[in-house]
Amino acid sequence: MALTTLKEILADTRKKHYAVGGFNMNSYEDSEGMVMGAARKHSPIILMTSMACVKYVGLHQLVGMVKGMSDSYQIPVCLHLDHATDYDLIKECICAGFSSVMVDASKKVYEENIADTKMIVDYAKRYGCSVEAELGKLGGREENIIVSEKEKAYTNPEDVPRFVEETGIDALAVSIGTAHGFYKAEPKLDFERLGRIIALTDCPLVLHGGTGVPEEDFRKCIQMGMSKINVGTQLKKTYTDALKDALQKNPDDIDPRTFMRPVKEACAQEIMRRIDVFGSENMA
Repeated sequence: MALTTLKEILADTRKKHYAVGGFNMNSYEDSEGMVMGAARKHSPIILMTSMACVKYVGLHQLVGMVKGMSDSYQIPVCLHLDHATDYDLIKECICAGFSSVMVDASKKVYEENIADTKMIVDYAKRYGCSVEAELGKLGGREENIIVSEKEKAYTNPEDVPRFVEETGIDALAVSIGTAHGFYKAEPKLDFERLGRIIALTDCPLVLHGGTGVPEEDFRKCIQMGMSKINVGTQLKKTYTDALKDALQKNPDDIDPRTFMRPVKEACAQEIMRRIDVFGSENMA
């Protein structure tokens, strides 16, 4: 089963009022667990990798691994490069077989964001690859992407229609009050702003910074029309908590599988919980 593009995987989300989770992976064990959890729910899934993860796992190793999972589980799997600022790496990922990439030029001025994003869209189209972009700036830290409290900015709804039309993107990440990493206080989402954006575009919208957002806020966003919700930090914690627990319970074991099986299962369970909230069960 070939990898699924972001455009294909999000096609019915707004009409049917569900969202597909974009989950950050870091290794074989967590990504296998994530796809396994999605398969149990018969849900599509978006496996996201940072630029650092591509370099850690290896570009072609990563593509081959995820394609193998898609073949094995027979559900729609999108392999997505998240928050990419290195345009050469973006093009390498597109050529290697990624089915989606996110070009993050959100720190640039509006006109430059349009120009850079369109350049990547034009390149990606030659390979049948989807493109996500961002308007506004989310606060917090996403590996190498750091946006301070002073730098963060909400998405201006009036900027959206022209940006979507001129770039030709397949999905748009919007800033409405979430942030990357763990929250120090419960986030306050700007639903009025989200409603204005949704009224101005049919482009699938993406909510970044999903770790720590209350479930009722997720459900409201999805009911309004949010199509993709990203979760990364929580999955890192799920992975490391499961590994620490397995090491503590089996101090004398030297078989790596003893420690990694619980990691896979913990990640599967976390994905299943998210799918229940996002409403994507049986949407594969």
